[in-house]
Amino acid sequence: MIRVLLVDDQELVRAGLRGILREVFGFDIVGECGDGGEVAAAVASCRPDVVLMDVRMPVLDGVTATRQLLAEPGAPPVLALTTFDDDEALAGMLRAGAAGFVLKGIPAADLQQAVRIVAEGGAWLDPSVTSRVLSVYREAPAAPTRDDGALAELTARELEVLGLIGRGQTNAEIARELVVSAGTVKTHVHHIFAKLDLRNRAAAVIFALDHDLGGPGED
Repeated sequence: MIRVLLVDDQELVRAGLRGILREVFGFDIVGECGDGGEVAAAVASCRPDVVLMDVRMPVLDGVTATRQLLAEPGAPPVLALTTFDDDEALAGMLRAGAAGFVLKGIPAADLQQAVRIVAEGGAWLDPSVTSRVLSVYREAPAAPTRDDGALAELTARELEVLGLIGRGQTNAEIARELVVSAGTVKTHVHHIFAKLDLRNRAAAVIFALDHDLGGPGED
């Protein structure tokens, strides 16, 4: 079972998410929060594998809650949840360290897949708005800058793995494509994160896209 913490100020939305993320599909809703200010305590008591976090909440918003949560060691990954036209807020979630984002109204099967991937350490960037969100992310003054020379530190195989990460592939998919073990891919990913000073897989996807390595829809 994948343990999920739901964070959304609307009970109706949480009810819909409960209906999609049911035990029969391999999910266990271990807690719910109606505001970002409740997240830290809920994570401490429920120990979820992933936090599904709304972006817009009235008291403490998802960006601030995500930043505060991920500042703590051992925090679970955060998957942002929002509406179609909230590009700036989603860019803020990425800067705060979220592992990706999904839109409210996403097909049930896609939401289930997104939660599974993020719970396993992957990233999920909804393709319908990714290009717009990344444009906002890059233009914001708070967006981190990267030294292009850091790419020179990567081996040829690490560059190849980074490109496949940019195409949204999981470690298992990369292992199959490169005909290596999942453990070998995990080691390459660890080295890539360390050499490029990347916080998580979503940051690696963004880096890859910024440097024309891979890209959505190229599989």
